[in-house]
Amino acid sequence: MTITERFLKYVAFDTQSDETTEVTPSTSKQMVFAQYLKTELEALGLEEISLDDNGYLFATLPANTTRNIPVIGFIAHMDTSPDMSGANVKPRIVSAYDGTDIPLCAEENIILSPRQFPELLDHKGEDLIVTDGHTLLGADDKAGIAEIISAIAYLKEHPEIEHGKIRIGFNPDEEIGLGAHKFDVEKFGCKWAYTMDGGEVGELEFENFNAAAAKVHVKGRNVHPGYAKNKMINSQLVAHEFISMLPANETPATTEGYEGFYHLIGMEGEVESSTVSYIIRDHDRQKFEARKAFMQECAAKLNEKYGNDIVCVELKDQYYNMRQQVEPLMHIIDIAFAAMQEAGVEPKVKAIRGGTDGAQLSFKGLPCPNIFAGGLNFHGRYEFVPIQSMEKAMNVIVKIAELTAKRY
Repeated sequence: MTITERFLKYVAFDTQSDETTEVTPSTSKQMVFAQYLKTELEALGLEEISLDDNGYLFATLPANTTRNIPVIGFIAHMDTSPDMSGANVKPRIVSAYDGTDIPLCAEENIILSPRQFPELLDHKGEDLIVTDGHTLLGADDKAGIAEIISAIAYLKEHPEIEHGKIRIGFNPDEEIGLGAHKFDVEKFGCKWAYTMDGGEVGELEFENFNAAAAKVHVKGRNVHPGYAKNKMINSQLVAHEFISMLPANETPATTEGYEGFYHLIGMEGEVESSTVSYIIRDHDRQKFEARKAFMQECAAKLNEKYGNDIVCVELKDQYYNMRQQVEPLMHIIDIAFAAMQEAGVEPKVKAIRGGTDGAQLSFKGLPCPNIFAGGLNFHGRYEFVPIQSMEKAMNVIVKIAELTAKRY
Protein backbone atom coordinates (compact mmCIF):
# COMPACT_ATOMS: atom_id res chain seq x y z
CA MET A 1 0.00 0.00 0.00
CA THR A 2 1.41 3.42 -0.94
CA ILE A 3 1.51 6.35 1.45
CA THR A 4 -1.17 8.05 -0.65
CA GLU A 5 -3.46 5.02 -0.47
CA ARG A 6 -3.00 4.90 3.29
CA PHE A 7 -3.77 8.57 3.70
CA LEU A 8 -6.90 8.46 1.54
CA LYS A 9 -8.14 5.48 3.52
CA TYR A 10 -7.52 7.24 6.83
CA VAL A 11 -9.36 10.47 5.98
CA ALA A 12 -12.49 8.42 5.33
CA PHE A 13 -12.73 8.01 9.13
CA ASP A 14 -14.52 10.85 10.91
CA THR A 15 -12.45 11.42 14.05
CA GLN A 16 -13.34 14.89 15.35
CA SER A 17 -12.68 15.37 19.04
CA ASP A 18 -15.10 17.17 21.37
CA GLU A 19 -13.99 19.16 24.41
CA THR A 20 -17.41 18.98 26.07
CA THR A 21 -17.69 15.23 26.70
CA GLU A 22 -15.15 14.87 29.55
CA VAL A 23 -14.30 11.29 28.54
CA THR A 24 -11.26 9.78 26.80
CA PRO A 25 -11.33 9.45 23.89
CA SER A 26 -13.69 12.39 23.72
CA THR A 27 -15.58 10.77 20.83
CA SER A 28 -16.19 7.08 20.22
CA LYS A 29 -15.44 7.45 16.51
CA GLN A 30 -11.78 7.96 17.36
CA MET A 31 -11.75 4.46 18.85
CA VAL A 32 -13.19 3.07 15.61
CA PHE A 33 -10.19 4.48 13.76
CA ALA A 34 -7.80 3.23 16.44
CA GLN A 35 -9.15 -0.30 16.09
CA TYR A 36 -8.67 -0.13 12.32
CA LEU A 37 -5.08 1.03 12.75
CA LYS A 38 -4.48 -1.79 15.23
CA THR A 39 -5.47 -4.38 12.60
CA GLU A 40 -3.15 -2.70 10.09
CA LEU A 41 -0.22 -2.81 12.53
CA GLU A 42 -0.95 -6.48 13.22
CA ALA A 43 -0.94 -7.20 9.49
CA LEU A 44 2.46 -5.52 9.22
CA GLY A 45 3.79 -7.95 11.82
CA LEU A 46 4.66 -5.39 14.48
CA GLU A 47 5.09 -6.45 18.09
CA GLU A 48 3.93 -5.26 21.54
CA ILE A 49 0.74 -3.87 20.02
CA SER A 50 -1.62 -2.43 22.62
CA LEU A 51 -4.81 -0.36 22.46
CA ASP A 52 -6.06 0.77 25.85
CA ASP A 53 -9.56 1.84 26.87
CA ASN A 54 -8.62 5.51 26.42
CA GLY A 55 -7.72 5.05 22.77
CA TYR A 56 -3.91 5.09 23.00
CA LEU A 57 -2.40 2.73 20.43
CA PHE A 58 1.25 1.63 20.81
CA ALA A 59 3.35 -0.80 18.77
CA THR A 60 6.98 -1.84 18.30
CA LEU A 61 9.27 -2.44 15.38
CA PRO A 62 11.99 -4.62 16.99
CA ALA A 63 15.64 -3.75 16.54
CA ASN A 64 17.45 -5.60 13.77
CA THR A 65 20.79 -5.35 15.57
CA THR A 66 22.18 -6.58 18.88
CA ARG A 67 23.97 -3.30 19.51
CA ASN A 68 22.71 -1.14 22.37
CA ILE A 69 20.87 1.59 20.46
CA PRO A 70 18.49 3.95 22.30
CA VAL A 71 14.79 3.21 21.87
CA ILE A 72 13.14 6.06 19.96
CA GLY A 73 9.53 6.76 19.10
CA PHE A 74 7.31 8.44 16.53
CA ILE A 75 3.92 9.85 17.51
CA ALA A 76 0.86 11.25 15.71
CA HIS A 77 -2.70 12.03 16.76
CA MET A 78 -5.84 10.42 15.42
CA ASP A 79 -8.38 13.17 16.03
CA THR A 80 -9.26 16.08 13.77
CA SER A 81 -10.24 19.58 14.81
CA PRO A 82 -13.74 20.42 16.07
CA ASP A 83 -13.46 23.66 14.06
CA MET A 84 -14.95 22.06 10.94
CA SER A 85 -16.66 18.82 10.03
CA GLY A 86 -14.49 15.81 9.32
CA ALA A 87 -17.42 13.63 8.22
CA ASN A 88 -17.76 12.39 4.64
CA VAL A 89 -14.45 13.85 3.54
CA LYS A 90 -14.23 13.74 -0.26
CA PRO A 91 -10.57 14.20 -1.17
CA ARG A 92 -9.27 14.48 -4.69
CA ILE A 93 -5.81 14.69 -6.20
CA VAL A 94 -4.76 17.68 -8.26
CA SER A 95 -1.94 16.20 -10.34
CA ALA A 96 1.05 18.34 -11.33
CA TYR A 97 -0.44 21.53 -9.88
CA ASP A 98 0.02 24.37 -12.37
CA GLY A 99 -0.13 27.37 -10.03
CA THR A 100 -3.66 28.49 -10.88
CA ASP A 101 -6.89 28.57 -8.85
CA ILE A 102 -8.23 25.20 -7.71
CA PRO A 103 -12.07 25.00 -7.65
CA LEU A 104 -13.01 22.92 -4.62
CA CYS A 105 -16.73 23.32 -5.24
CA ALA A 106 -17.48 25.18 -8.45
CA GLU A 107 -21.24 25.31 -7.77
CA GLU A 108 -20.69 27.28 -4.55
CA ASN A 109 -17.63 29.18 -5.82
CA ILE A 110 -15.34 27.71 -3.14
CA ILE A 111 -11.87 28.28 -4.55
CA LEU A 112 -8.41 27.41 -3.24
CA SER A 113 -6.42 30.25 -4.73
CA PRO A 114 -2.76 31.29 -4.52
CA ARG A 115 -4.01 34.87 -4.13
CA GLN A 116 -5.28 34.00 -0.65
CA PHE A 117 -2.85 31.14 -0.03
CA PRO A 118 0.46 32.02 -1.72
CA GLU A 119 2.13 28.93 -0.21
CA LEU A 120 0.40 26.97 -2.98
CA LEU A 121 2.99 28.31 -5.39
CA ASP A 122 5.76 26.58 -3.41
CA HIS A 123 4.23 23.32 -4.64
CA LYS A 124 3.85 23.92 -8.37
CA GLY A 125 4.36 20.69 -10.27
CA GLU A 126 3.48 18.56 -7.25
CA ASP A 127 0.40 16.42 -6.65
CA LEU A 128 -1.93 18.05 -4.12
CA ILE A 129 -4.66 16.32 -2.15
CA VAL A 130 -7.50 18.79 -1.53
CA THR A 131 -11.04 18.77 -0.13
CA ASP A 132 -14.36 19.34 -1.90
CA GLY A 133 -14.77 22.57 0.06
CA HIS A 134 -17.29 21.26 2.60
CA THR A 135 -15.05 19.60 5.20
CA LEU A 136 -11.52 19.76 6.45
CA LEU A 137 -9.14 17.22 4.94
CA GLY A 138 -7.57 15.62 8.01
CA ALA A 139 -3.90 15.92 7.09
CA ASP A 140 -3.61 17.19 10.66
CA ASP A 141 -2.65 14.58 11.63
CA LYS A 142 -3.57 11.61 9.46
CA ALA A 143 -0.68 12.59 7.20
CA GLY A 144 1.58 11.99 10.21
CA ILE A 145 0.04 8.56 10.83
CA ALA A 146 0.42 7.57 7.16
CA GLU A 147 4.05 8.71 7.19
CA ILE A 148 4.94 6.78 10.33
CA ILE A 149 3.29 3.53 9.25
CA SER A 150 4.75 3.81 5.74
CA ALA A 151 8.23 4.39 7.18
CA ILE A 152 7.90 1.39 9.48
CA ALA A 153 6.74 -0.75 6.56
CA TYR A 154 9.74 0.46 4.54
CA LEU A 155 12.17 -0.43 7.33
CA LYS A 156 10.66 -3.91 7.54
CA GLU A 157 11.10 -4.33 3.79
CA HIS A 158 14.72 -3.12 3.94
CA PRO A 159 16.49 -5.07 6.69
CA GLU A 160 19.83 -3.81 5.37
CA ILE A 161 19.03 -0.50 7.14
CA GLU A 162 20.27 -1.07 10.68
CA HIS A 163 18.04 0.38 13.39
CA GLY A 164 17.28 0.01 17.06
CA LYS A 165 13.93 -0.68 18.65
CA ILE A 166 11.33 1.79 17.41
CA ARG A 167 8.06 2.55 19.18
CA ILE A 168 5.10 4.17 17.50
CA GLY A 169 2.20 5.82 19.29
CA PHE A 170 -1.14 7.13 18.08
CA ASN A 171 -3.28 9.08 20.52
CA PRO A 172 -6.69 10.75 20.66
CA ASP A 173 -7.75 14.29 21.53
CA GLU A 174 -4.71 16.38 20.59
CA GLU A 175 -6.93 19.02 19.04
CA ILE A 176 -8.62 19.73 22.38
CA GLY A 177 -5.33 19.83 24.28
CA LEU A 178 -5.72 16.43 25.94
CA GLY A 179 -3.66 14.16 23.71
CA ALA A 180 -0.85 13.65 26.18
CA HIS A 181 -2.88 13.64 29.38
CA LYS A 182 -3.29 9.86 29.56
CA PHE A 183 -0.27 8.95 27.44
CA ASP A 184 1.66 6.33 29.44
CA VAL A 185 5.25 7.51 28.99
CA GLU A 186 6.68 4.67 31.07
CA LYS A 187 4.84 2.05 29.02
CA PHE A 188 5.92 3.72 25.78
CA GLY A 189 9.49 3.20 26.97
CA CYS A 190 11.54 5.57 24.79
CA LYS A 191 14.62 7.70 25.40
CA TRP A 192 13.10 10.34 23.14
CA ALA A 193 10.47 10.65 20.42
CA TYR A 194 9.25 12.88 17.60
CA THR A 195 5.72 14.02 16.89
CA MET A 196 4.97 14.09 13.16
CA ASP A 197 2.54 16.98 13.44
CA GLY A 198 4.13 20.03 11.82
CA GLY A 199 3.17 21.80 8.64
CA GLU A 200 5.39 22.81 5.73
CA VAL A 201 8.26 20.63 4.52
CA GLY A 202 11.40 21.09 6.60
CA GLU A 203 9.79 22.33 9.79
CA LEU A 204 11.66 21.19 12.90
CA GLU A 205 10.31 22.62 16.11
CA PHE A 206 11.30 22.41 19.75
CA GLU A 207 9.72 25.66 20.93
CA ASN A 208 6.00 26.23 21.32
CA PHE A 209 3.59 28.58 22.99
CA ASN A 210 2.86 28.59 26.68
CA ALA A 211 -0.90 28.21 26.65
CA ALA A 212 -3.88 28.88 28.87
CA ALA A 213 -7.65 28.96 28.49
CA ALA A 214 -9.70 31.73 30.05
CA LYS A 215 -13.41 31.88 30.79
CA VAL A 216 -14.70 35.33 31.69
CA HIS A 217 -17.98 35.04 33.57
CA VAL A 218 -20.09 38.20 33.85
CA LYS A 219 -23.12 38.56 36.11
CA GLY A 220 -25.71 41.16 35.21
CA ARG A 221 -28.85 42.58 36.78
CA ASN A 222 -32.02 42.48 34.73
CA VAL A 223 -34.70 45.10 35.31
CA HIS A 224 -37.68 46.10 33.17
CA PRO A 225 -36.11 48.33 30.50
CA GLY A 226 -38.70 51.03 31.10
CA TYR A 227 -37.50 51.43 34.67
CA ALA A 228 -33.87 50.39 34.34
CA LYS A 229 -32.02 53.66 34.82
CA ASN A 230 -29.24 53.29 37.43
CA LYS A 231 -30.46 49.76 38.15
CA MET A 232 -29.83 47.51 35.17
CA ILE A 233 -26.42 45.98 34.54
CA ASN A 234 -26.38 44.36 31.10
CA SER A 235 -23.82 41.56 31.31
CA GLN A 236 -23.35 41.58 27.53
CA LEU A 237 -22.27 45.21 27.55
CA VAL A 238 -19.92 44.61 30.46
CA ALA A 239 -18.46 41.65 28.58
CA HIS A 240 -17.96 43.91 25.56
CA GLU A 241 -16.25 46.43 27.81
CA PHE A 242 -13.90 43.71 29.06
CA ILE A 243 -13.07 42.70 25.49
CA SER A 244 -12.28 46.31 24.57
CA MET A 245 -9.79 46.55 27.46
CA LEU A 246 -7.50 43.95 25.86
CA PRO A 247 -4.96 45.20 23.29
CA ALA A 248 -6.52 45.24 19.83
CA ASN A 249 -3.13 44.61 18.18
CA GLU A 250 -2.45 41.44 20.17
CA THR A 251 -4.68 38.94 18.41
CA PRO A 252 -3.80 36.01 16.10
CA ALA A 253 -4.61 38.16 13.06
CA THR A 254 -2.12 40.88 14.08
CA THR A 255 0.85 38.87 15.38
CA GLU A 256 3.56 36.56 14.07
CA GLY A 257 6.82 34.88 15.09
CA TYR A 258 7.40 35.11 18.81
CA GLU A 259 4.57 37.60 19.41
CA GLY A 260 1.90 36.37 21.79
CA PHE A 261 -1.82 37.09 21.75
CA TYR A 262 -5.27 36.95 23.32
CA HIS A 263 -7.66 35.02 21.08
CA LEU A 264 -11.41 35.48 21.53
CA ILE A 265 -12.91 32.10 20.64
CA GLY A 266 -16.46 32.28 21.97
CA MET A 267 -19.21 34.54 23.33
CA GLU A 268 -22.61 33.74 24.71
CA GLY A 269 -24.99 35.57 26.96
CA GLU A 270 -28.05 37.61 27.77
CA VAL A 271 -28.72 40.51 30.09
CA GLU A 272 -28.49 38.43 33.25
CA SER A 273 -25.25 36.56 32.50
CA SER A 274 -22.59 36.23 29.82
CA THR A 275 -19.48 34.16 29.22
CA VAL A 276 -16.54 35.10 27.04
CA SER A 277 -13.93 32.46 26.14
CA TYR A 278 -10.30 33.17 25.32
CA ILE A 279 -7.10 31.32 24.72
CA ILE A 280 -3.87 33.04 25.82
CA ARG A 281 -0.56 32.31 24.09
CA ASP A 282 3.05 33.45 24.46
CA HIS A 283 6.45 31.81 23.95
CA ASP A 284 8.00 33.80 26.79
CA ARG A 285 6.94 32.44 30.18
CA GLN A 286 7.15 35.82 31.95
CA LYS A 287 5.04 37.51 29.28
CA PHE A 288 2.62 34.59 29.44
CA GLU A 289 2.16 35.05 33.18
CA ALA A 290 1.77 38.81 32.65
CA ARG A 291 -1.01 38.23 30.13
CA LYS A 292 -2.96 36.16 32.63
CA ALA A 293 -2.41 38.76 35.32
CA PHE A 294 -3.59 41.54 33.00
CA MET A 295 -6.90 39.77 32.43
CA GLN A 296 -7.41 39.60 36.18
CA GLU A 297 -6.57 43.31 36.42
CA CYS A 298 -9.21 44.10 33.80
CA ALA A 299 -11.77 42.14 35.81
CA ALA A 300 -10.77 43.97 38.98
CA LYS A 301 -11.30 47.38 37.30
CA LEU A 302 -14.76 46.40 36.13
CA ASN A 303 -15.65 45.07 39.55
CA GLU A 304 -14.49 48.36 41.05
CA LYS A 305 -16.68 50.22 38.54
CA TYR A 306 -19.83 48.09 38.86
CA GLY A 307 -19.37 46.45 42.26
CA ASN A 308 -20.54 43.09 43.54
CA ASP A 309 -17.76 41.06 41.89
CA ILE A 310 -19.74 40.78 38.68
CA VAL A 311 -16.72 39.75 36.58
CA CYS A 312 -14.79 36.57 37.32
CA VAL A 313 -11.88 35.27 35.21
CA GLU A 314 -11.32 31.53 35.37
CA LEU A 315 -7.85 30.56 34.07
CA LYS A 316 -6.53 27.12 33.25
CA ASP A 317 -2.99 26.45 32.03
CA GLN A 318 -2.93 23.99 29.12
CA TYR A 319 0.76 23.42 28.28
CA TYR A 320 4.16 25.08 28.45
CA ASN A 321 7.06 25.77 26.11
CA MET A 322 8.98 22.52 25.60
CA ARG A 323 12.26 24.34 24.86
CA GLN A 324 13.45 24.11 28.46
CA GLN A 325 13.00 20.32 28.35
CA VAL A 326 14.58 19.70 24.94
CA GLU A 327 17.43 22.21 24.90
CA PRO A 328 19.66 20.20 27.27
CA LEU A 329 19.34 17.26 24.82
CA MET A 330 20.18 18.96 21.54
CA HIS A 331 21.54 15.75 20.03
CA ILE A 332 17.96 14.70 19.29
CA ILE A 333 17.51 17.89 17.27
CA ASP A 334 20.89 17.34 15.58
CA ILE A 335 19.83 13.86 14.44
CA ALA A 336 16.55 15.14 12.96
CA PHE A 337 18.39 18.04 11.29
CA ALA A 338 20.91 15.69 9.69
CA ALA A 339 18.15 13.24 8.69
CA MET A 340 16.36 15.99 6.79
CA GLN A 341 19.53 16.94 4.98
CA GLU A 342 20.19 13.34 3.98
CA ALA A 343 16.59 13.07 2.78
CA GLY A 344 17.06 16.12 0.56
CA VAL A 345 14.99 18.41 2.78
CA GLU A 346 16.16 21.85 3.89
CA PRO A 347 15.64 22.03 7.69
CA LYS A 348 13.70 25.03 8.97
CA VAL A 349 14.10 25.29 12.73
CA LYS A 350 11.30 27.49 14.00
CA ALA A 351 9.03 28.07 16.96
CA ILE A 352 5.52 26.63 16.80
CA ARG A 353 2.76 29.21 16.95
CA GLY A 354 0.65 26.60 18.66
CA GLY A 355 1.25 23.45 20.64
CA THR A 356 1.71 19.75 20.13
CA ASP A 357 1.40 16.65 22.23
CA GLY A 358 5.19 16.75 22.28
CA ALA A 359 5.14 19.80 24.53
CA GLN A 360 3.21 18.01 27.26
CA LEU A 361 5.11 14.76 26.72
CA SER A 362 8.40 16.61 27.14
CA PHE A 363 7.26 17.78 30.57
CA LYS A 364 6.21 14.20 31.39
CA GLY A 365 9.77 13.00 30.84
CA LEU A 366 9.70 12.13 27.13
CA PRO A 367 11.67 14.77 25.14
CA CYS A 368 9.64 15.15 21.99
CA PRO A 369 10.34 17.77 19.30
CA ASN A 370 8.01 18.18 16.35
CA ILE A 371 8.66 17.41 12.66
CA PHE A 372 6.71 18.45 9.57
CA ALA A 373 3.88 16.27 8.29
CA GLY A 374 3.44 18.35 5.14
CA GLY A 375 -0.14 19.58 5.36
CA LEU A 376 -1.18 23.23 5.12
CA ASN A 377 -4.22 25.37 5.99
CA PHE A 378 -5.23 23.04 8.82
CA HIS A 379 -8.68 23.03 10.44
CA GLY A 380 -10.68 24.23 7.48
CA ARG A 381 -12.03 23.65 3.99
CA TYR A 382 -8.83 24.95 2.33
CA GLU A 383 -6.59 22.32 3.90
CA PHE A 384 -4.33 20.47 1.47
CA VAL A 385 -1.27 18.23 1.49
CA PRO A 386 1.22 17.59 -1.32
CA ILE A 387 1.89 13.88 -1.81
CA GLN A 388 5.58 14.65 -2.26
CA SER A 389 5.65 16.31 1.18
CA MET A 390 4.30 13.17 2.83
CA GLU A 391 6.90 11.10 1.00
CA LYS A 392 9.66 13.39 2.25
CA ALA A 393 8.41 13.13 5.83
CA MET A 394 8.38 9.34 5.54
CA ASN A 395 11.98 9.41 4.29
CA VAL A 396 13.01 11.63 7.22
CA ILE A 397 11.61 9.06 9.66
CA VAL A 398 13.63 6.32 7.97
CA LYS A 399 16.76 8.47 8.09
CA ILE A 400 16.28 9.29 11.78
CA ALA A 401 16.13 5.58 12.57
CA GLU A 402 19.21 4.95 10.46
CA LEU A 403 21.26 7.85 11.87
CA THR A 404 20.35 7.00 15.47
CA ALA A 405 21.79 3.54 14.90
CA LYS A 406 24.94 4.95 13.29
CA ARG A 407 25.61 7.38 16.15
CA TYR A 408 25.36 4.81 18.95
